[in-house]
Amino acid sequence: MVVCLGAVASIGRVAAQSNFDRPGGDYMSAPVESGDPADCALMCERDKRCRAWSFNYPTYSDIGAVCWLKGTVPARVPDNCCVSGVRGAGVVEPRTRAVETSIDRAGGDYRSFELKATEDEEICKAACTAENKCRAWTFARAGYVGKDPHCFLKKEIKPPRRKAGFTSGVVR
Repeated sequence: MVVCLGAVASIGRVAAQSNFDRPGGDYMSAPVESGDPADCALMCERDKRCRAWSFNYPTYSDIGAVCWLKGTVPARVPDNCCVSGVRGAGVVEPRTRAVETSIDRAGGDYRSFELKATEDEEICKAACTAENKCRAWTFARAGYVGKDPHCFLKKEIKPPRRKAGFTSGVVR
């Protein structure tokens, strides 16, 4: 029985992950209006043909998130555009103390700014760390607040709320 539990636990850890794509094997794509990769995983669960899926974050506010359902299980490749997984697995997002994936800390902003399309949450975190009055930060991927990524610096630490496309952190 311990062997079975170990096998199930290891499958869950590698089945669906943020920052990975599974190119190829597509038989259908559909927009994901919520912008939430968990909805893509659910679409796969509900379709008997689906063996794997890839969720693409929006690239611009007018081109929303897209779910790609796959009839095969292509190898996963690192790519921060996406979240991917296999049928039967939920979304596994990285969790560290410094970075809160799919978390928004709405409110308490004292400054916000757009980032270049190539910049990510590390720029936002660094901006907060560099300013004494900054207590927390929230990064919004391109397409979730506007065409470009956006950084919100906060003078107050607000409660975390799950929100796809957002990454937050507390620095002080």
